Amino acid sequence: MISATKLALGSLLVGIAVLGIKLLSWHLTGSVALLSDALESIVNVAAALAALVAVRYASRPADANHPYGHHKAELFSAVLEGALIVIAALMILREAWGAFHDPRMIAAPFAGLAINGLASVLNALWAMVLIRQGRRLRSPALVADGKHLRADVVSSVGVIVGLVAAVLTGLPWLDPLMAVLVALNILWSGWGVMRQSFGGLMDEALPEDTLEEIREVIAEAATGAYQAHDLRTRQAGSATFVEFHLVVPGEATVNTAHEVCDRVEAALEVLLPGSVITIHVEPEEKAKRTGIMVH
Repeated sequence: MISATKLALGSLLVGIAVLGIKLLSWHLTGSVALLSDALESIVNVAAALAALVAVRYASRPADANHPYGHHKAELFSAVLEGALIVIAALMILREAWGAFHDPRMIAAPFAGLAINGLASVLNALWAMVLIRQGRRLRSPALVADGKHLRADVVSSVGVIVGLVAAVLTGLPWLDPLMAVLVALNILWSGWGVMRQSFGGLMDEALPEDTLEEIREVIAEAATGAYQAHDLRTRQAGSATFVEFHLVVPGEATVNTAHEVCDRVEAALEVLLPGSVITIHVEPEEKAKRTGIMVH
């Protein structure tokens, strides 16, 4: 099984290779759109480096100063990646503005586009690996990196289509126009990455469909209890935290209540592997009108 650290290191190496290929493509053509594509790859390398550092730090076990672990380090990495994406978009817009004022025809377009296409194929394949493995490992940094690469592929395809049109029509202003479109696509991608990461940093609850599954698991597994209420959840990097109050009969012994809690925890562990579950046991007079009724 590939670890998150090895995947992050792979992203860094792939990013460096793709950057070199795209810089060669730009050098051959002088295209501002291909330059914008290369500038985004510089961001990819920086983001991959940040993800590598964050993943290694997040894998550290909990300690006295960080009793809940270091999982949120990955979320900071994803926010940083979103900020770098915005910076890259601004750099691209600056280059495009200059090219609009001084348009020029593209040299060796098809050789440059073929080389750029090779970089896009490499990015597309690695993006699929990162998203699939990042979700398996529940790593926000890897998933964010994969989604960014996927957006980069979309941008690159748009650049290739636009430059082919510029060469075939003899309209050099199509080149900077494609650079502007790339920048706008990157900004949208950056916002998506930052929005998801901010949710984790602000301890946003799990998605409603996941919450419904948690409620159903508690209702099925908590036989012997009356009710569960005050369910709270949050995601911190690869760690999921679930806590709630469980109402048991007042005459129940500590051992009986503990057995119910163990059964619920085991069921939730199947649904959310590696989750941290906290259950507060209460007597029946603490039941609330609204809550999760045990079947």
